[in-house]
Amino acid sequence: MAKVEATAEREIDAPADQVYGYLADMHKHPHFLPPAFSDFHVEEGGVGQGTVTRFAVTAGGRTRTYRMRVSEPEPGRTLVESDANSSLVTTFNVEPRGGRSLVRISTSWDGAGGIGGFFERTFAPGAMRKIYLDELDRLNAYAQEQR
Repeated sequence: MAKVEATAEREIDAPADQVYGYLADMHKHPHFLPPAFSDFHVEEGGVGQGTVTRFAVTAGGRTRTYRMRVSEPEPGRTLVESDANSSLVTTFNVEPRGGRSLVRISTSWDGAGGIGGFFERTFAPGAMRKIYLDELDRLNAYAQEQR
């Protein structure tokens, strides 16, 4: 199995501490998640370390459900969501850029083998990158609305 990775980044027109706060507060995620995400629920906690969420993602004609546990290896800068039922891990990095911030979303997982794995490695990163760019645009719009 080869690792499959998808990454997107964008400058957000808000200070890093505010943007990180939006990302860490899982109750706010529905305000900036793209339509590819559905059935988003907070099961435990709600903000930062130890929070557990459940949601579905539809990409490439397939819908998959995730149950993610949040950790904060660098509070205020790095938030990690790890799926309880697979190798999928999504990392959100927030870097200050003056009064703005650079947000990078990176996801990796163990890809399938065989021909299915070939197609997954070929097409999934682009599909996820597109979803993440949409999410980052929505996050920027949300940050603007909060001013």
